[in-house]
Amino acid sequence: MTSTGTPRPATPLLVSTPADLRAATTALLDGARTRHGAGRPSLGLVPTMGGLHEGHATLARTAREASDVVVVSVFVNPLQFGDRADLDRYPRTLDDDLRLLGGCGTDIVFAPSVEDMYPGGEPLVRVSAGRMGEVLEGASRPGHFDGMLTVVAKLLNLGLPGTGADYRAYFGEKDAQQLALIRRMVLDLNVPVRIEGVPIVRDADGLALSSRNRFLAADERRAALVLSRVLGALRTRARDGAPLDLPAARAEITAEAGVDLDYLEIVDPSSFAPAGHDGARPGPALAVVAARVGAVRLIDNAFLPPVA
Repeated sequence: MTSTGTPRPATPLLVSTPADLRAATTALLDGARTRHGAGRPSLGLVPTMGGLHEGHATLARTAREASDVVVVSVFVNPLQFGDRADLDRYPRTLDDDLRLLGGCGTDIVFAPSVEDMYPGGEPLVRVSAGRMGEVLEGASRPGHFDGMLTVVAKLLNLGLPGTGADYRAYFGEKDAQQLALIRRMVLDLNVPVRIEGVPIVRDADGLALSSRNRFLAADERRAALVLSRVLGALRTRARDGAPLDLPAARAEITAEAGVDLDYLEIVDPSSFAPAGHDGARPGPALAVVAARVGAVRLIDNAFLPPVA
């Protein structure tokens, strides 16, 4: 049983079309509504691209704890990839994903084809990330955030439970710029969903979990630890009120063999505008980093408390 009193399924129901998704969620929410009586049932949506790991499992379990019905989408969105080779390389492990999600108590897995998601072909009308999507990850991956917001908008709409139900969607805080953009899209477009951020899950060595970590060789993985190490040092310095010294932090990363730094910046968590450095930071901030380790591009971030 979940904290909401809903029985946990042994295996998720797998659906692939929007019509089947709507029918399945409606049926489960109707059942939850009957059990609640006068109370409102709740739906939790966890959008993913598959290749799931413990970080995704944490998202699903978090949704399960707060929701009567949990839907996890598994869709590798071609609009988010500027490089066809990167799209083809992205891990597709649906059978493994279903087993992992079954262990998390997921009710429904929505795994549509490209044709199911984009029945008219590549969409002519898309959601624009605007200026907020043109910096950092957006500058390094032009068009990525437009593609991401377009598919998230579609998924949020397809999962919409209708009247009489609470609706939340869960995203990992590791993709901090993505999360900030989704929150802004929901605010700007009046999408009736509450966006919940879930903290980063790390391996014992400190590396943030990512579907791309499986492509790291052993020596590359050791080198990648410089990212979390530098972020941890910045967090400690911020907590202690010491100057952050970003040039020294960047130099530590670039000195690591096999690591090619893209950016290390301090930004406002909600707008991703540059935040004041060192002692000039007026409030809480994020240290965000991206680097290529071998052939694998990794991102990470750390919250920095405000200067007292």
